Amino acid sequence: MSGTLVSGTCAGPEEVSDLQSPLSSRFREPLTHARFQELFGGAEPEPELPPEPGLPWLCRLWRRRARACSGPGAWRVLLARLPPLHWLPHYRWRAWLLGDAVAGVTVGVVHVPQGMAFALLTSVPPVFGLYTSFFPVLIYSLLGTGRHLSTGTFAVLSLMTGSVVERLVPEPLAGNFSGMEREQLGARRAGAAAAVAFWSGALMLGMFMLQLGVLSTFLSEPVVKALTSGAALHVLVAQLPSLLGLSLPRQIGCFSLFKTLAAVLTALSRSSPAELTISALSLALLVPVKELNVRFRDRLPTPIPGEVVMVLLASVLCFTSSLDTRYNVQVVGLLPRGFPQPLLPTLGELPTLLADSLPIALVAFAVSASLASIYADKYSYTIDPNQELLAHGISNLISSLFSCFPNSATLATTSLLVDAGGNTQLAGLFSCMVVLSVLLWLGPFFYYLPKAVLACINISSMRQMLFQVQELPRLWHISRVDFAVWMVTWVAVVTLNVDLGLAVGVIVSMVTVLCRTQRVQCLPLGLAAGTEIYRPLRENHKVPGLCILSYPAPLYFATRGQFHRIMEWRLGLAERSRQGGLPDKGAEPIRVVVLDFGGIPFADAAGAREVVQLARRCQEAGICLLLAQCNALVLETLTRAGLLDRMTPEQLFVSVQDAAAHALERLKPTGPKICTV
Repeated sequence: MSGTLVSGTCAGPEEVSDLQSPLSSRFREPLTHARFQELFGGAEPEPELPPEPGLPWLCRLWRRRARACSGPGAWRVLLARLPPLHWLPHYRWRAWLLGDAVAGVTVGVVHVPQGMAFALLTSVPPVFGLYTSFFPVLIYSLLGTGRHLSTGTFAVLSLMTGSVVERLVPEPLAGNFSGMEREQLGARRAGAAAAVAFWSGALMLGMFMLQLGVLSTFLSEPVVKALTSGAALHVLVAQLPSLLGLSLPRQIGCFSLFKTLAAVLTALSRSSPAELTISALSLALLVPVKELNVRFRDRLPTPIPGEVVMVLLASVLCFTSSLDTRYNVQVVGLLPRGFPQPLLPTLGELPTLLADSLPIALVAFAVSASLASIYADKYSYTIDPNQELLAHGISNLISSLFSCFPNSATLATTSLLVDAGGNTQLAGLFSCMVVLSVLLWLGPFFYYLPKAVLACINISSMRQMLFQVQELPRLWHISRVDFAVWMVTWVAVVTLNVDLGLAVGVIVSMVTVLCRTQRVQCLPLGLAAGTEIYRPLRENHKVPGLCILSYPAPLYFATRGQFHRIMEWRLGLAERSRQGGLPDKGAEPIRVVVLDFGGIPFADAAGAREVVQLARRCQEAGICLLLAQCNALVLETLTRAGLLDRMTPEQLFVSVQDAAAHALERLKPTGPKICTV
């Protein structure tokens, strides 16, 4: 029950004026919703266009938008869709240009070996990784709102795309085939990867047109971090055959990680000593350099380009020692100069490609939006999630015409861009210049680069994602529920697959939200002494005959049963119905109930009908029901459900204080004792 706080001092109605409490002061007239509308008026309705009979509603909406269009409005839309028009006029050339140039060149240098490495992870030739490190970066620089975001090849997307490519274009069982056949196989796989990128971009554009940027919130931080951490483990295991010089078919589907481990252990005796030595030396250089860059990031002017040094050393060693011919070490081979001709990807097997592209599109957008939000908060600017959908959608769609595979923002290069002093999207243009120079002139220098080195680059780039496990103790301390979501998602990603693990993580995350709404505490409220604030009250501190309850949760189909049970228990409606509406003689009957609906953000039809049924049962039991702090949407839903057939507008109050004052006025003739501190 509820009311004011007590300290053992009770007073009758005639003594209330001597008490130092808001109840002792003179209340203003309680303000109902009807009186509020009469005094201040409601929100002015927007002027509507005259009805146009014969036109469907979509045509009327289109005409309304067309009439509202104007020159300033079109300029605002152009500013929103082309962010450089907004930030370029305010660009501080002296302060930012050097930092953007250094950061862009640094990231571009890393993009070259990393792009080729992630291309192998996608099961396409290395040159397609360079294409994916050029076109998406250029397009995002023109359309993206993340100033510190670096886009391009991303290991998680490469792994997911590679599984699709291996399933659509499997490698022939006969491993020995000519160079021409291998080239044709690579072209077919590149076409399949480009088709996945095309449909991923199309899905993101569809989400943009529906303004579904808010969907990024459904992929919570524990889900995204568990997904990337589990995918990093998949990448690590998938690179083991390349590290050991083994030619093994790629495992796809559920339990692929364990299948790959079993295949590697079975074929361990056939590993190549030369490639194993190259891998060991590469990791011995790359891992310490990564650690030095992390530990001394504040002291180093630019991060140490360990990948570039390793690529140069390995290429020179392989060329001078003829490792490719003497020890059959697999090398990158000739990288074609220039760009491929624009070609529409093969759009066959549409249902299968859409099913595979949807999780890739969601992961790409979720990771990109999360990274953009982190750095936007850090450097005090805002991003537009819907504009990010447009930028990444167009980036994937257009780049797929140039044989690029799915792309997104990347964790490693974004962190590198920030550490190197990047300030705006202009850094992406400098990064494109570096990749462009490789595509046009420097490609032949990578002919003798061993593929084992690219596998080591893949593994070393997973450091940041693998070490996300270190955050688990802190997450356990903050929220056990988020810890459980992290662990379930990680186990699902590792044991099943990345896309299935993503689905499991999202479902578990949504289920935890539903479970939390089922465990709402409907608290009795009382007036704190010396204030006009109502707060949770101990059970024995009450005003006889009055009950003030706060229900802080959405009222919808999943919580209507809980709301019904709580109200029956708090108000004793079940006992009254069994006794024919008569209260228990041994307990003080409840005559007035105030429900604080300020914590209800929305109510659906089922929840609104439950409130109407509660009003009917209170009316039959002789209880006066008062509602306080209903927001406009909830009040509109309750009204449409027929609440005003059971209640009058005078029973709807703007605040709990007004409703409680009205309740106390109703209880005064019966002479209750009002207890205060």
